[in-house]
Amino acid sequence: MTQPQITVGILSGKEIEISFPVKFSSSVGTEISGTQKVIYQDGKIHWQGKEYDELSFIPPQNAHAFFELKDVTIGINFHWERKEVQKFKGELKIIIEGKQLTAINVISIEEYLTSVISSEMSATASLELLKAHAVISRSWLLNKLRVENGEWRITMPPDSAAHSPLSTLHSQYIKWYDHEAHRNFDVCADDHCQRYQGITRASTPQAIEAVSATRGEVLMYKGAICDARFSKCCGGAFEEFQNCWENVKHPYLIRQRDSKTEKQLPDLNIEAEADKWIRTSPVAFCNTQDKKILSQVLNNYDQETADFYRWKVSYTQQELSTLIHQRSGIDFGQIIDLIPIERGTSGRLVRLKIVG
Repeated sequence: MTQPQITVGILSGKEIEISFPVKFSSSVGTEISGTQKVIYQDGKIHWQGKEYDELSFIPPQNAHAFFELKDVTIGINFHWERKEVQKFKGELKIIIEGKQLTAINVISIEEYLTSVISSEMSATASLELLKAHAVISRSWLLNKLRVENGEWRITMPPDSAAHSPLSTLHSQYIKWYDHEAHRNFDVCADDHCQRYQGITRASTPQAIEAVSATRGEVLMYKGAICDARFSKCCGGAFEEFQNCWENVKHPYLIRQRDSKTEKQLPDLNIEAEADKWIRTSPVAFCNTQDKKILSQVLNNYDQETADFYRWKVSYTQQELSTLIHQRSGIDFGQIIDLIPIERGTSGRLVRLKIVG
């Protein structure tokens, strides 16, 4: 049976450099190989002296065929953000988005998942952990998709961004960051969706077995596929869905302490309890600096920060003002104070008062 195909947005830019180690067929009827460059100019894709609205490059019927993309950014907005040359199986599409190009990988769901569990975590993790991750990642993906005319299509939620004008004192600005950011492909390739790095990260026999052994398996609740959000490090307590992603409460994503030995979780909605929780280092599964454990489950770049469970970052007043302006689109002037108003069940901020 043919596997459902999905589209994954890999990178965007004015120019995209591609390498084809073997011959690929183009959508304009030519065979190409070697290094190619596509350029955005005047609303068109420029390639080999001609203009196009869209381009596709299809691999030969060869299980080992792949293409390479230069300058793929991973860890977007993380402290370890960097660019890599990455390798991908499947088809490559080049489309125009705004005033730049986007490279999209068309790949089967199960091959996508083999890469995800080798990119999100290390493919050297135990088989059972990889199998659990395969089921969770498949559930998250299929929760977002629906079948339309025999093909999988992304389900776009209604625009959940709500904006209140900030011209009056004590006004509020609410914005949810989710899937509506991607309208021309199913999922992105970085942490905003799930990490997908093609065949760049070496898959192990157990990673391939984990996907194969769980083929088609998903988490269900009352007849629907679960939105199975996950994290590597939760800070010791799970946050509830409605405090992070959208104002929807899921009974299967509720507050819980990340520990087998400690069952009780303080009421972290209370500011004093949250302050104590954040400033200490409570027992938790993800509270470890054991290099053996970390090297088994994390890729190399995730191990660059030893203090990922409890950490601190400092900004100058000007840096903070600039950052908030960039992220919110609102110019508060100089930031004078930041006051916690409401916290979620994990102690994470839900509402923050910004005094400018």
